[in-house]
Parts: sequence; structure tokens; C-alpha cells
Amino acid sequence: MTASDQQHAPRTALPADPPAAASGAVDPHLLQRLADAHGVGTSFQGWDGLPHSVGQATLIKVLAALGVEAHTNQHIEAALADADLAPWRRMLPPAVVIKQGEPVQVPVHVPDGATARLTIALEGGVGSRDAVQQDIWVQPRDVDGVSTGRATFSLPGDLPLGWHTLQAESGGITATATLVVTPARLATAKLLEERRGWGLATQLYSVRSKRSWGIGDFADLADLAAISGARGADYVLVNPLHAAEPVPPLQPSPYSPSTRRFFNPLYIRIEAIPELAYLRPRKRAALEKLHEEVAGLNKEGGRLDRDAVYAAKLQALEMLYHTRRSPARQAAFDEFCRISGKGLDDFALWSAIREDVAPDDPLWTDPASAIGTPEAEALREKLADRIGFHRWLQWICDEQLENAQRAALRSGMRLGVVHDLAVGVDHSSADAWTLRGVLTPNTSVGAPPDMYNQQGQDWGQPPWHPGRLAEAGYQPFRDMLATVLRHAGGIRVDHILGLFRLWWIPQGNTPGDGAYVQYDHEALIGILALEAHRAGAVVIGEDLGTFEPWVRDYLAARGILGTSILWFEYDGDSPLAPEKYRTQALASVNTHDLPPTAGYLAGDHVGLRSRLGLLERSEQEERAEHNASLEKMFAMLRERGYPSEGTSASVEGQWAEEHTIEALHLLLAQAPSVLLGVALVDAVGERRVQNQPGTTEALYPNWQVPLGGPDGKPVYLDDLPANKRFNSLLAAVEGALHAS
Repeated sequence: MTASDQQHAPRTALPADPPAAASGAVDPHLLQRLADAHGVGTSFQGWDGLPHSVGQATLIKVLAALGVEAHTNQHIEAALADADLAPWRRMLPPAVVIKQGEPVQVPVHVPDGATARLTIALEGGVGSRDAVQQDIWVQPRDVDGVSTGRATFSLPGDLPLGWHTLQAESGGITATATLVVTPARLATAKLLEERRGWGLATQLYSVRSKRSWGIGDFADLADLAAISGARGADYVLVNPLHAAEPVPPLQPSPYSPSTRRFFNPLYIRIEAIPELAYLRPRKRAALEKLHEEVAGLNKEGGRLDRDAVYAAKLQALEMLYHTRRSPARQAAFDEFCRISGKGLDDFALWSAIREDVAPDDPLWTDPASAIGTPEAEALREKLADRIGFHRWLQWICDEQLENAQRAALRSGMRLGVVHDLAVGVDHSSADAWTLRGVLTPNTSVGAPPDMYNQQGQDWGQPPWHPGRLAEAGYQPFRDMLATVLRHAGGIRVDHILGLFRLWWIPQGNTPGDGAYVQYDHEALIGILALEAHRAGAVVIGEDLGTFEPWVRDYLAARGILGTSILWFEYDGDSPLAPEKYRTQALASVNTHDLPPTAGYLAGDHVGLRSRLGLLERSEQEERAEHNASLEKMFAMLRERGYPSEGTSASVEGQWAEEHTIEALHLLLAQAPSVLLGVALVDAVGERRVQNQPGTTEALYPNWQVPLGGPDGKPVYLDDLPANKRFNSLLAAVEGALHAS
């Protein structure tokens, strides 16, 4: 995603922050040392290319969010001493994440002169290995009055991939830490290096069949995969399918979910649930009536109505939940709950409470009602049936996603369903409550000022706390990835640069008044690669935007594909020749951040932004610049013999944009990129943008536009096999890749 994706996420008001000390009250050099010690950037490169300093008050607030007091020089000096001694206060590091086959040394801190032993308990209880102590002397340290030494151990170089446990022992004292052995390079994209592939990208909620309940669903995903797979596609990339609120109203943006681990029951196909066959006639009639009540919404071409659809579906789903399951079905449900564990239980608890408790209720931030407290456990017992219902919904989602992936692979796809992972969740979300211990609730993630938004952006989402996530052995991160990848052939990681650093905005600050906080990218990227390896999935990193040049090289070295967008790839003032594109990348003409190509070519977005008052200059100036950039691309098309505006594609004074769209895809097919993306909206001639940055729902229906054709009328999945424009573009792309 680009920064604009998140700027309309709903925001929960945060409590006021206590006033920071006056900026002159602390030594700036001491403050910078402390910020460096905790990975907080004291400057950043602005959109103007110049360095900008982070204000002292902001640094103090960001450090406070990390749990570090820095309001006075005395606080800073004490915090620096704590940071220096912190590793020595632990027998083992909080977690150790390594690349398979690389030599690694682990420090073990024990009383000076004591002996120590370090073993590795392998994942799954399949045995243990001993680490070898090295003859390395380190000067002992006085740690809180105790002379403490450091023993250094080398880990075996042939440890298997996986999640293991380090066990240290000295004088009857033991300590454990998570050990994660990750692939040095993820190899799942190797099959694409041997034979490039292409696929469709779409917003699933917008893609309806004549059997849908007004919103695209998991069965529609299976059908879209079957249709496109039969035409040579290797994958279908969908928007984040993360769960939203448990009851209407629902947040329209799929990039502002309630959780990133579990899925949205809105996408369930009611008729695909086996228990439907066993409903009693009266209940069956009631369910069919619910469908009839929203059937008209399926024909709506202007705006989707998630709330009405979900309200009807929830009633139908409750009927089916209370229908007796067969022994085999019950056993499958029980096994799903066992595998999903406490994470599912806690999410279901939040869902059951959230049905009746407002998102801004004090319960969600009161420590007395946090997960594990007597109050929360009393609610768990009281709401047992509703908790069971929400667990069951996730099982049905899991089953239907499994069916969609099976249909994709059966159609001939090599990857199948590729999921999109959002950057984060809202402050009032399930994750914000259930994962409170590893998130930073009084801080928001966003973006510094750039050329598109000179005020910066606040996405209203709490970031991972780097230290607490490591203390948790990265388990929440692992669980999220494992669940999303359970029935997938790939994952697109939105704003993958966030695994390196995130722009933190302290409570009470403006979006531009933040600072970058560093993350252990070796650990996070390594775990991402490990879970993708286990799932046999390809990883695509959305690496657009401002970043340090080495980041793309690092991702490529770890086997993570990048993202290249035709309109963004430039060589100086000219479009980049396709032959110069990256090999390890997914290349596409556009992205969901941009209007469909038909609308982009016509400049529809310029007119829309003008009508909405979003332009900072005249519409004529904006359109002139847009047309000039288009002409550069048209010139490249003409040089290579493809039709474009003013050439053979011209029909009755207006160019047939479908031919230009095909030409752009044929041009892109000349790139060496291992994956090529085709937006479904481009294949059917849709012109409307899904998300218009800078607007509210009252001004534009962001994330609520159903799939339509050039005339704005709905396009259904049922009609795609006979849609000439759809078939022509897909055949052109398939032919171009095979020809090359």
C-alpha cells in the first residue's frame, strides 16, 4: 500500500498525554544517545530530499511509549545505564532468530565463576542438541550488586528449520528462550524463475455472482480462480480478508480490520455450509426469506451495503450454528479449535463482548478487564454460547477458504489464492485488546509528510512494541502468519517496509510530528520466510514509497518478491524500459491505490478530485501534467509498435481504451519480473476508483464500489466466461508470457 491507503481508518480518541518536559530541560546529546539505544530515529529524510530533525518533545514521548523515561537528564542517564545492563540482567536473550546454517553465538549470563550449560529442545519434542561453550573471556560486570559473567555458546550449524527452545542451566537456576531457525533464502518462488506466471488482482467484496448475497464471497473466490485458472492464471490476489466488527456497522476499509489473524464471516457463502441440508422446513423457509430480503442488493451497481448483507447473513448463520452437526463434522470443528488455541478463544471472547459493548467503552482499556483477569474470565463463562458461535464462524471461514484454494489448484494454478496482509489494526480492535501486551496502545502508526500529503498521515493503528514482541518469542506474529497462510499459495505484505521501521505518532501529536522506530527486521523477515516456507507460499512485499536503497536488496536476498507498478517506474524523466524491471518482483499496470486503468487513461480521477475540492492547483494544470505523463507512456508504446492514443486504436475520434490497456499489459510482459498482475477491473473496463484518498464516506464510497463495466452496470462472475474484453486481455497476457 501507499500511505494513502490508511488515512480514512476510523480513529478511537486517545487519552491526553501528560505534558512533556520543556525541550530545553534535557541535554540533546544525551537524548540522542538514548534514542539510538532504543532504535528511535532522531531525523528523517523528507519528501523534499532533505534531512529533518525530530523534536525533543516528540522523542521524549516516543521513548515513553517504549517504556523509557526521558523527561530529565537524570531520567536519561538512568535509562542509558539500564539499556547497557539490560542484556546482563537476563540469563538468556528474550528470543534468538537465526538463518539456517549460519554460525551463531548465544550469551548466557550467570554469577561470575559459575558453570553453565545450554541445550536446544527441538520443535515437536523430537530430541535435543547441546550447544558448545567457547573459550571466550568477557569482563564480568557488576549487575545490581552481583558480579555477573558471560559464557558464550555456539549453536550447532545443522539445526533444522523451525521453532525450538533454548534451555540454560547454572547452579540450579534455569532459563528458556525461543530459538527460531529460518531459511537463509525463501525458495518458494523458484518455480516462477523457471516459468513466469500471471494472475488476477481484485477486491473480493466487489466481485459478485448471481448467487451472492450482495457481497462477493468465498465461493465467488473459488469460481473466479476456476475461471481465470482455466485461462492460464497462476493466482488470484485478493484484498485483506481480515475480520471486521462482529456485528454491523462494519468498517468498509479492509485495511482497518479488527484482527489480522482471523477472517471476516461476511464472506461466508451460506448455501455452502453442509448443515443447511438438515434445516427443518420452517427454518429453511426463514433462511430463504433472509436471502430474498437482500437479493435486490446484488443488482445494485452504485454502492455495496455491507451492513444489510451482514445483518441478514448473521441471522442465517445463527440458524445453521444451532443445527446439529454430524459426529465427523463435530470432530473437525473440535480439531480446528484445538489447533487455533487460545488466540481463537480470545478473539471469540472479544467478539461476544463487542456485540453489546461499544468500541469506546472503558472496558477495553481498563486493566481490570484485560484478558486473563477475573472480570474477563467471568465474561468468558457467561458468554460461552456466543463465544462458541464466533469460533464456529472462523471454522466455516477456514473450510470455505480451503475449498477456494483447492478449486484454484484444481484449475491449474501453481499458487492459487494470494492473501493481502494489512499493516495493522484499529485502536478499538480485537487485536488491540487481546494482544495489548505486545502492542503500543497510546501511539499510532502513520507516515511523515510527503509530496502527496504535506501534513503527514495518521492511520489510527497501534504498532508492535519491538521489545515486548521479542519477549513473547514472536508468537503473536507467528500465529498471525500461520493462520493467514493456512490455505494460501502466497501472501502480499502491505507496506513491508514496516517490518524494518514504522513512523510512530505519539498521542496528542500531529501526524507529521512523529519519529521512525526500528524493528528487528532480521527476526521479522526471517519468521515471515519460515512460515511461508512451511506453507509452500510465495511472499510479495509491497515495497513502494520512501525507503533506504539497501532494503530492496535485502528482501531479494531473502527470497521476498518486490512490487513494481508501471506508472511509478521511471528512469529520470522517462518511463523505465520494461527490460530494466526487477526480476524478483510482481509487476502490474496499476494497484488498488490508483483508479482502474480505463479511468486513469481518461483522467477521471483528476475530475473527481477537482469536484471534491482535493486539488491544490487548478484542474487544468493537474490535467495538463497528467496528460504529459501519459504521452510519455504512449510514446514508448508507439516506439514498440503497440496501439495507443492517436494510432490504430482510435475509433470515431476517441481511442478504444481497451486496446491501450492490452498494449500496456503486453509492454509489461516484456519485463523479466517473475509475476505479472492483471487487475480484474482492467479486464472488464471498470473506471471507478475503489478508494479516493482525502475523502470521507460522505464524499465518496471508499471500498464500497461493486465491480462494473464501462457503463457502470454490474459485472457478475457468471458473465465472465462470455465477456469478450475479459477473455481478450487474459489471452493476450497468457500469449505474451508464453511467447517470451
